Amino acid sequence: MTAVNHFTYGLITPLLAYVMSCIGSMLGLRLTAQAHASRGGARVRWLLGAAISIGGTGIWVMHFIAMMGFEVEGTQIKYDVLLTVASAVVAIVVVGTGLFLVSYGGGRVLALLGGGLLTGLGVASMHYLGMYAMNMSAHVSYDRLTVAASVAIAVVAATVALWFTLRVKKPIWITAAALVMGVAVSGMHYTGMYAMHVSVDAEPGVVAGADALDFLVPLMTVISLITLTMLLMVILSPSEEELHEDAELVAKLEQRRRAAHQQQLTYPTPMPRQQPMQARRR
Repeated sequence: MTAVNHFTYGLITPLLAYVMSCIGSMLGLRLTAQAHASRGGARVRWLLGAAISIGGTGIWVMHFIAMMGFEVEGTQIKYDVLLTVASAVVAIVVVGTGLFLVSYGGGRVLALLGGGLLTGLGVASMHYLGMYAMNMSAHVSYDRLTVAASVAIAVVAATVALWFTLRVKKPIWITAAALVMGVAVSGMHYTGMYAMHVSVDAEPGVVAGADALDFLVPLMTVISLITLTMLLMVILSPSEEELHEDAELVAKLEQRRRAAHQQQLTYPTPMPRQQPMQARRR
């Protein structure tokens, strides 16, 4: 066993990771609410945006910000580029799949539980794939019971998050739900990290891969910028309540137009009577 430090920079990394998780979750819930108020291609686009927000920013970026504070005494830590990118894709795809299942499942319990199970297992897979992407001159093992606990947390958190996407509409409740989701995602992450045991090699060798600052920071920056762009799109887009009010107004105007047209057909306006030619000559 060796010294493993999860908080190299103190509380900065866990707090920043939690904040990013909350921001991604908040935006994802807002985009999902927008999707429920839309139809056709617009609905699909909003759901895809929600998948990127929750899976990309709320989960993946949160994970690797937390990993920036992870250190193992006696060895360098570098990252396999392909596996790290694959972990981001996994997070976005599984969250998107869960959102589509729940959104098009009509709010049925079976769709919610199935989507929560699939998304939770996917989130756990992303987490451990991201950890597997770390290259160290060390032997890594995991406590199975703690791993199982982290997977259970991921499934429960994913199910609750998907339930929130169906029920939460108002900004104040979206904010509260995002704070809860941030706690759940962070709790799953650090539970999974606690399951890891590291033994540094007696003769540390050369560690292959990319440095975190050279690779992870630019990638996280890109995803964060995409998230901010979508946030601006949401702010500039009408809310679900505004869309509902507009739809009601259009429906009322259409109803009045039809009533006026029907009244005109029932009681046509009489044509003015023409005067005799002789009367007009006088």
